[in-house]
Amino acid sequence: MTALRVFAVVFGAALVQAVLVSALILGGGAPDLLLLVVISVGLLRGSVPGAVAGFVGGLVIDLLTLDTLGLSSLVLTLAGFWAGRYAETTARGRRLPPLLAAGAITILAAVFAAGLRYLLGEEVVVQQALVRSLVPTVLLNLVLALPVYALVRSAVREQTQMRPVSSSEVEVVV
Repeated sequence: MTALRVFAVVFGAALVQAVLVSALILGGGAPDLLLLVVISVGLLRGSVPGAVAGFVGGLVIDLLTLDTLGLSSLVLTLAGFWAGRYAETTARGRRLPPLLAAGAITILAAVFAAGLRYLLGEEVVVQQALVRSLVPTVLLNLVLALPVYALVRSAVREQTQMRPVSSSEVEVVV
């Protein structure tokens, strides 16, 4: 059931990204809601669910925007995986992993996407992609990181929480 909720959140974020958020240009950059949702899923569920969410979200966004099929899927798959690995290793015990992950992964995803576009032979204006629009995009993603993380956490959390059973005796089973 959790996988279905994650899919619904990622699909909804991809629709909102393609229809509304990508047209919202502030200061030369646009927030990347889908990237933030994928990062949140990776932080909450781990590297494999984060990578799967990134792949599904990237595929949906590529189909909706008629962009190079698979490019966003690859970038978002790696973003979800990176966020999951960060949560599984370094982020434990830290206060603000969504902010750190959102900032770092936004930069890494932009560089990786520009490199992939160049390798595919597409025209890439590096100054526009990595200088003019990256700083506003990172700032917008940092502003949205905590609210998106809170929304995704409330949407994909487990409904029933098991309470630990305390026992006064310990039994060894051989």
